[in-house]
Amino acid sequence: MSPRRTAPAHPAPQALVRVRGVTKSFGGAAALKGVDLDLYPGEIHALMGMNGAGKSTFVHVLSGVHQPDSGTLTLGGHEHTGLTVRRARRLGISSVPQRRELAPGLTVAENVLLGDLPTRYGTVHWKAVREQAGRALSGLGIDIDPDRIAGTLTVAEQTMVEVAREVRRGGRVLILDEPTACLSARDADRVRDLVRTLRDEGVAVVYISHYIDEVMSLADRITVLRDGALVRSAPAAELDAAALVRGMVGRDVVSRRPARPAPRSESGLAVRSLSQGRALRDFSVDVRKGEIVAVLGPAGDGQSRLFDLLSGRQRPDSGEIRVDGRPVPPGRIDASLAGGLRCVTGDRRTLGLVQGLTVDENLMLAGDRFARRRLHRVRHLARRAAPVRDTYGVVALTGNPPVGTLSGGNQQKVLLGKWLETAPVACFLEDPTNGVDVAAMADIHTLVDDLAARGVAVLLASSSPEEVMRLADRVVVVSAGRTVAEHDIDAITRDQLVTTALGGQPQ
Repeated sequence: MSPRRTAPAHPAPQALVRVRGVTKSFGGAAALKGVDLDLYPGEIHALMGMNGAGKSTFVHVLSGVHQPDSGTLTLGGHEHTGLTVRRARRLGISSVPQRRELAPGLTVAENVLLGDLPTRYGTVHWKAVREQAGRALSGLGIDIDPDRIAGTLTVAEQTMVEVAREVRRGGRVLILDEPTACLSARDADRVRDLVRTLRDEGVAVVYISHYIDEVMSLADRITVLRDGALVRSAPAAELDAAALVRGMVGRDVVSRRPARPAPRSESGLAVRSLSQGRALRDFSVDVRKGEIVAVLGPAGDGQSRLFDLLSGRQRPDSGEIRVDGRPVPPGRIDASLAGGLRCVTGDRRTLGLVQGLTVDENLMLAGDRFARRRLHRVRHLARRAAPVRDTYGVVALTGNPPVGTLSGGNQQKVLLGKWLETAPVACFLEDPTNGVDVAAMADIHTLVDDLAARGVAVLLASSSPEEVMRLADRVVVVSAGRTVAEHDIDAITRDQLVTTALGGQPQ
């Protein structure tokens, strides 16, 4: 992550967008309460707040999806009481939503020029399509082949292609909603580098993120919303992490390691010489019952394969997995589950939850009786799901909606509740707080603490050094796919941990 900026290199004298006194209500509930905000060219303006703070509503007003009840938006010297999506685009306001919106069957070039394909003699001029798309990508330092099919891109590459498309359309104000959520550390760095390039090209970037460290290192200005109202807007250099948390939550959020019972002597999860190609080679770790062990190393170095191998989605080339002292047959999801191992993916959208099913259906999806007996589900689903909702603090605005309508934090709690209420002996957690706000993060940390206190062996793969310091009893260091060192968490500092994550040796 690059050093924190203190101010834009050349502060602009005039705002591209000036928002004054914007309000918006839905069904009598105030979503925005007189919000003011200025956006300048060549500035990264972070918009922060808890889920439900009004960020999405504000972005929708700015991009023309919603009309404000009152207030004004001034762009290019002209005052507007509301915008349409088409007018916002004409005025240079574009957005890249958290859910990517590429046409997966088309090429990168076709996606970049979608709606504006050059023609010659009445047909599409494909050479010009590739050339113009290549210039749009290379102009932002994006190294992606324009002829690639969009469906083969990583999430980070999809984000980059969408950004190139919006900039080519004339976007001078670009709204990025959680652009690094669910990305590996390496891919997140690529996206952040692109955001810095946009700033240097004079684009006004509205950056929405739950990651406080990321915002503090990237943003030039930070605006905090809480309950629809503007709490504070200031240069990033004038704020610190504690002030941001207080602004978002309205109080201090204490995140200390609680006193947990000492880990038991029995092994809960033992991995011996697990190998798969070059990605993972002779990886070994022992996790005792009641212990939390974190896996750490350079981005993508081995730990990214653990979910597939431990869960049984893929078969390792060699190695052994034991749960509670008993071997688990490799490459079999049913054997992993029967052995008492629960693996919680970091990709809750694609692998973790069924977005079209309801909250209660997702919570009960891992239960044998629910999976096998549909009539049982219809009759008893709500009754069985209610205590799980309470235990994991799942909040839905209306009854039992599709899980895809929940906030990221609540979706993550559903994912954890789905698996961790099935009596695990050991579990593997992959980035359990990815893309959630600080309050949900504190709740999830407490749930993981309680899991270990119940005697479950927990193996944790996290991209957050703070999370590792907060949760883990030990850290296993991975390099070139191998386990190379172990450290008790009390014997290593945060800075040493960051050095380790980058592939160095703690001093």
